[in-house]
Amino acid sequence: MARRVAVTGIGCICALGHDAASVWREAAAGRSGIAEITLVDPALLYAKNAGQVRDFDPGPRFDSKHLAVLDRFAQFAMVAADEAVRHAGLDGVKLGAESACILGSGVGGMSTLDDSFKVLYGGGKRVHPFTIPKLMVNAAASQITMRHGITGPAYAVASACSSANHAIGLAFQMVRGGQSEIAITGGAEAVLTLGTIKGWEAMRVVAPDTCRPFSAGRKGMVLGEGAGVFVLESFERARARGAPILAELAGFGMSSDAGDLIAPSADGAARAMRAALKDAGLNPEDVDYVNAHGTGTPANDPTETAAIKMVFGDHARGLAISSTKSMHGHALGAAGALELAITLGALRDGIVPPTANFLEPDPACDLDYVPNVPREKPIRAALSNSFAFGGLNAVLAVKRAP
Repeated sequence: MARRVAVTGIGCICALGHDAASVWREAAAGRSGIAEITLVDPALLYAKNAGQVRDFDPGPRFDSKHLAVLDRFAQFAMVAADEAVRHAGLDGVKLGAESACILGSGVGGMSTLDDSFKVLYGGGKRVHPFTIPKLMVNAAASQITMRHGITGPAYAVASACSSANHAIGLAFQMVRGGQSEIAITGGAEAVLTLGTIKGWEAMRVVAPDTCRPFSAGRKGMVLGEGAGVFVLESFERARARGAPILAELAGFGMSSDAGDLIAPSADGAARAMRAALKDAGLNPEDVDYVNAHGTGTPANDPTETAAIKMVFGDHARGLAISSTKSMHGHALGAAGALELAITLGALRDGIVPPTANFLEPDPACDLDYVPNVPREKPIRAALSNSFAFGGLNAVLAVKRAP
């Protein structure tokens, strides 16, 4: 028999703050963390702004020996995982073979890769001896297992911008099906390197100013970084140990466009949303909020708008919809985790975070995107959308904690 799955811990770090409470406070107020990048010389960039994690010093958090094997994306993952485990009341517990760790990342250790290239192309003969263990996409997941004694299933998921949602959804299925009692899951990314940013610039999808999802005058996405990590467990286990139940993770839907490598598909996005609703036992009218993929690109936003209309019909106009990428940037493989963290805050507090930086409506995006100002609204259930390059779609359905 399928078990109900509770979210009992949450940890988060991104441009809005270094912990989950700070991230939610800033998002709920509609304050954007997007500003001029300092990790890379902005004079070298067309897109000079980013959702950068600022004032982050890993030194006090890790000893020097451990820090030597941690890329920036893994540092973020471990900071968020430590917070989530602490929040769930499991700090200091060796989680063992009944626990799983599934973490998403689109590209892994790009800082390590960039640093290695600088050495080699600058005439150096050798790179850091831990280059491969630092840059591999599974590095963060492996580091979390070692830190928290997880000896059950553990792996990384890489599906570009849907990586975190895929990871969380798979962890949800494992707990619901009884394969694992506890799962540590989420996503982490740190892509603010010269090489990565220039690659995105070359695609002509990055905004020169800021991210304005669904707004007329939008010019593209803004890159971000960070991590969101969650503790999932069955309701029965959570209640038995007196753990906080922050929300119910109720459904997960996936689809593949099987079409264009880059151009989004309304049909594919709609299939994933419908699958999440069906898996959660929700009717479209049960949903009050959608945390949209909302990248701010000319192609994504009207396509996602069309997909929402396909799924929700007349109820689409009664939905509150927002893109929090307008505040924390597009963190690629971590995006879905950051957005789920904010969605959980919205469920708990009955506040819809706004779509920041909104200028004026776009006739092709004609739904309620909660422009610029947060809104009080009771939320019974919500969807969190992620739609990736390659046509890989993943949607999570969550319900307010009982």
